[in-house]
Amino acid sequence: MKKLENKTVFITGGLSGIGKACAISAAKEGANIAIANVPSETADKAMGEIRKENPKAIFIECDVSVFAQVQVAIEKTVSVFGTLDVALNNAGIGGKSYKVGDMPEEEWLKVIGIDLNGVFNCMRHELTQMAKQKSGVIVNMSSVMGKVGIATSSHYVAAKHAVIGLTETAALEYATEGIRINAICPGFIDTPLLTKIGINRHADIKQHIIDLHPMKRLGKPEEIANGFIFLACDESSFISGTALEIDGGFLAE
Repeated sequence: MKKLENKTVFITGGLSGIGKACAISAAKEGANIAIANVPSETADKAMGEIRKENPKAIFIECDVSVFAQVQVAIEKTVSVFGTLDVALNNAGIGGKSYKVGDMPEEEWLKVIGIDLNGVFNCMRHELTQMAKQKSGVIVNMSSVMGKVGIATSSHYVAAKHAVIGLTETAALEYATEGIRINAICPGFIDTPLLTKIGINRHADIKQHIIDLHPMKRLGKPEEIANGFIFLACDESSFISGTALEIDGGFLAE
């Protein structure tokens, strides 16, 4: 029996990096997949990779920072598959680097709007559906930066700290309603995001980031996906309100 056989898994930001790896892993485990993402030229290719593992996969255009769009995405997922069993709130951006005193308001609001408000918007509608079912699992993507400060990344750090707080609070609120809620805190993972924020374009910066991890390497998206599958399935049935660190020892130093 596959770990997520016939379960419906809703994933935001599932067209690349960690999100896509989690979607592929869930599809391999027998799950129906709903990918909610802003329009992307990589959508067809990514959905093809997911459907190769399980053809029961749909793509829904959705900006997680817009409350109403998330509601429509959840409703469509349920209308197609009948239930919402697992949700991975993964969509996020890194943002540009500024000291707090130099942070432009629009840059702050952009990152908070997606990385924090986007997670709230998703949880708000996911929990409404899961409460009706009296069952469900939510996994929120935080970061090692949800537990420590990193200079010039105050917007991202603040959002990821808050995601852990949201996770813990909601886990308490829904503990007796058959709903488990956890977070994952990845270290630096070798994904397209590292290229987008410039790390992969500078060998010295990349080496510095690698050296922050006692294992002396970046993580792989599939390693985060392994943690997601564990939290999503019944193997973790007594785990709720935790933030699972998958970081090569980053936070141990």
